[in-house]
Amino acid sequence: MKQLKLKNSPICYYLTGKEHKEWILFLHAAFVDHRMFRTQIEYFAENYNVLTLDIIGHGQSTNAKKGDSIAKMSEWMLQILQEEGIAQIHIVGISLGCVLAQDFANRHPQAVSSLACFGGYNINNFDPSMQKKNGSAQMLMMLKALFSVKWFAQANKKISAHTTQAQNEFYELNLGFPKKSFLYLASLNSLIGNDQALPPRPYPLLIGCGQYDIPMELEIIKMWKDSEPDCKKIIFDGAGHCVNMDVPLKFNEELEKFWAAK
Repeated sequence: MKQLKLKNSPICYYLTGKEHKEWILFLHAAFVDHRMFRTQIEYFAENYNVLTLDIIGHGQSTNAKKGDSIAKMSEWMLQILQEEGIAQIHIVGISLGCVLAQDFANRHPQAVSSLACFGGYNINNFDPSMQKKNGSAQMLMMLKALFSVKWFAQANKKISAHTTQAQNEFYELNLGFPKKSFLYLASLNSLIGNDQALPPRPYPLLIGCGQYDIPMELEIIKMWKDSEPDCKKIIFDGAGHCVNMDVPLKFNEELEKFWAAK
């Protein structure tokens, strides 16, 4: 895998190659980095060109300047596609990556071949009461991080994954998240909520979560499906929040089926 740096940005991104017809972009969860998709990169590189990146404040994307924030991610993602000559791409987002995937799809629908969102919510139609409850839970986790990154990572792994192996992998990645990077996430709420009616999606949508994710997430996915009945919904057995880490084989197979039916 080749590591590259997007000019005039803090973003590092990674390519497996360019020999295949179709492209996939994987967007990771908060507090980890592109390596959470290790098994997906290995699996899909045989038949797809795989693009991953480190979201601002994560992994190798921490060399930011004044004014840089997560609100610029869609702009930087488009620049990466243009730099690499990618006209359309399958986008897969987990948790925080789900929010960024939707924001990009809202702004640049013509560049999206398909959209798959897991462990997230519909940023165009998110219940304000749930948003407030979700924000309170996130604030509690952030307070833990301010006291101790290890304490934060220990608590976060149990929320983020279900299997012991996935929890341990998430924990090790979480340890590398710098406290200062919380600043770059401050503008995340600006991406949530859309006061303008969007046209029908010109690409297929897959949504889902793990059966052991928090009850609120299961309810969110149900509400999302109700609001967009044409999308495909899946609940992964034996998985928690980061379904791609808990049940990687099943996750990969479901993506393949989704893309084959496109």
